Amino acid sequence: MNIIVCIKQVPETTEVKIDPVTKRIVREGVKGVINPYDAYALEEAVRLKERFGGETTVISMGPPQAESALREALAMGLDKAILLSDRQFGGSDTLATSYTLACALRKIGSFDIVICGRETLDGSTGQVGPEMAVHLGIPYITFVSRINEVTPEGLVCERLMEDHYETLQVPLPVLLTVVKEINEPRLPSLRGLLRAKKAEIPVWTAAEIDGQPEFFGQEGSPTRVVECWHPEIKSEGKLVHGETEELVQVLYEQLKEKGAIK
Repeated sequence: MNIIVCIKQVPETTEVKIDPVTKRIVREGVKGVINPYDAYALEEAVRLKERFGGETTVISMGPPQAESALREALAMGLDKAILLSDRQFGGSDTLATSYTLACALRKIGSFDIVICGRETLDGSTGQVGPEMAVHLGIPYITFVSRINEVTPEGLVCERLMEDHYETLQVPLPVLLTVVKEINEPRLPSLRGLLRAKKAEIPVWTAAEIDGQPEFFGQEGSPTRVVECWHPEIKSEGKLVHGETEELVQVLYEQLKEKGAIK
């Protein structure tokens, strides 16, 4: 069984800077980490390999610094890593990103399960995984919270909904996006860290994944960011002392003044 995990390196800080001209996140000079939801995808790939055998591959699209995220994934127990890095990929929205990753998966060839995190913290769209599946022409299941069984006939899993769980069966190959309820990611072992440090990570450019250039990067991205801004918090807090009845009365008067109650 061949398992592929797609991950993204995101800024470690919550103080994200936006380029005022391009309206894109400034990543240069900002420390990156594995997107938190992708850590659950990596852990599930390792667990599936331990349960059912097979080989795991982690792939990421990004600048050269994204190699550190791939090495961390290898340290967790993934077998191989591939970095997609090319200036031509710059400015990709979710559609261009999913197309690029799909081209890379076609180049890899045979695979049974593709796993992604439910979303990335720097975009929070949850679109890349399902879009990849559409590009590849395979079924997908989102919000997977448990994988029960994998057989040659297909995969049985549980899907987290708002107030219940769904149990679904799907043929292979399939793409899954997972939620944090699925597992608890392990810490890399010393042996894993040493192996990851020595591993060779191939870098694939746009020319090497056999895609149509007009669908890569900004040219292949129909999304346009018109404006970005940080919300301003103008209201000030108020500290009130007194007995419970007095505090309730003050709160009532404040809510009445704001129009929250009549």
